[in-house]
Amino acid sequence: MKYSLSFLLLWLPVMWLAAQTRTVHVMVALCDNETQGIVPVPASIGKGDDPDRNLYWGAGYGVKTFLDKRTADWVLVKKLESDYSYILDRRLFKHRTQDVYLLAEAYHGAHMKDCLEDFLHAADGQGARVECTSDGEKLYFGGKANVLSFIGHNGLMDVQPDVSFREAKTLRPKVIILGCYSKMYFEPYIQQAHTKALLWTTHLMAPEAYTLKAALDGWMREESGQQIRERAAQAYHQYQKCGIRGARNLFATGM
Repeated sequence: MKYSLSFLLLWLPVMWLAAQTRTVHVMVALCDNETQGIVPVPASIGKGDDPDRNLYWGAGYGVKTFLDKRTADWVLVKKLESDYSYILDRRLFKHRTQDVYLLAEAYHGAHMKDCLEDFLHAADGQGARVECTSDGEKLYFGGKANVLSFIGHNGLMDVQPDVSFREAKTLRPKVIILGCYSKMYFEPYIQQAHTKALLWTTHLMAPEAYTLKAALDGWMREESGQQIRERAAQAYHQYQKCGIRGARNLFATGM
């Protein structure tokens, strides 16, 4: 009986942690032909002030559309109001089978610097944001999210963010960064933030939501960084038809 009680006391903290609601915060910098250093896309999907039709948000493989319409794994909980004029749309999703919530935010394409600064500060554990479910459960995003993702054109190619990092090494979100050459450009900042990259990229790429979903599938299953990388590569090859070898070379993990 004493052994059983000791065993229970040992495992209670682990069981408690496993039962906690987890959160994912996705910051999407809307595609913008006018202000971003990109090869122009068709005008209808390249307006940074039009999230509903934007390449990275409302188009077929944009974050909002893909999570809401093209996968059965995520369910839209509600649309949220924005406290910032440059965040044009906010959506809260919940995974169908896991106790995981995802907050997706669409940043005005001309406000790339704001998006980058919010992302990097959150990667450093700063800028906590709190949302509530319909039953009053508090959900923590920003610097208190479990996973943080940046999606869009790699704005570090164009702008220099004004970011200050903290010395204290408290718990930080793991990051997923989907944009061209994201490892090369973001790595110095992520190192200063004292966190790790679940997934980032080594070359030109299309930062679309199927890759995000694949990476999150692996993270929710507590897979290794290399397993998550392989999931991302398989998904990217499936949609882009680029060859699995090329897809594998496109992704890297810092785990």
